[in-house]
Amino acid sequence: MKKEQNNYAFIDSQNVHKGIQSLGWKLDWKKLRIYLKDKYHISNAFLFLGFIPDNQKLYEYLQKCGYILIFKPLIFSDNGEVKGNCDADLVLHAILKLNEYDKAIIVTSDGDFYSLVRHLYENAKLLFVLSPYVKTCSKLLKKEAKEKIYSMDNLRKKLQK
Repeated sequence: MKKEQNNYAFIDSQNVHKGIQSLGWKLDWKKLRIYLKDKYHISNAFLFLGFIPDNQKLYEYLQKCGYILIFKPLIFSDNGEVKGNCDADLVLHAILKLNEYDKAIIVTSDGDFYSLVRHLYENAKLLFVLSPYVKTCSKLLKKEAKEKIYSMDNLRKKLQK
């Protein structure tokens, strides 16, 4: 009898949101969670995002969909621009939880994750990288993920809101 897989997803929410938006459609986060669970046995899906108090209803919805939300405090620049880079938090969680999961899916196009992807790949822990749009995906990320990189742009019919 085959052991049920226990895979985790680590999702860069801002990168995914902006990447899908650039393709001209909106992601249905609930459909994505179901897709990851059913197709790739994702038991835990960590969603990394900046915390904005006015978005409480969105956060509650995402939790009902089955995501584990990891918040980063936001900082506002002098010109009012919002900064809430979650990259380090995502990398830290993926590494700290390394012994809890069989394989990981990293959902991003951001090249800042190349060293994490390389480490997971070299240690047989990378299921794949899921990029919102492969044409704008970092070359570093593609290089480190090798054959284990897929794009969300061909999942529009399954994941569109």
